[in-house]
Amino acid sequence: MIDLNTASAQELDAVSQLKGHGFEIVRYREERGRFDALRQLDEVPGLTGKWDGAETEVEVRSV
Repeated sequence: MIDLNTASAQELDAVSQLKGHGFEIVRYREERGRFDALRQLDEVPGLTGKWDGAETEVEVRSV
């Protein structure tokens, strides 16, 4: 499982539902802080409703 809060853009791009959005996810994380839940991916520009199924490969680990 890939941690949404520590993964690189390249690791995130390797997930088919997130492909091409790794840079935006990392930028969002750097600007707004850690993700608390996967549903926050809907707030990343260009990802609204497109990440369904990513929960099988991506998780948000607690600190």
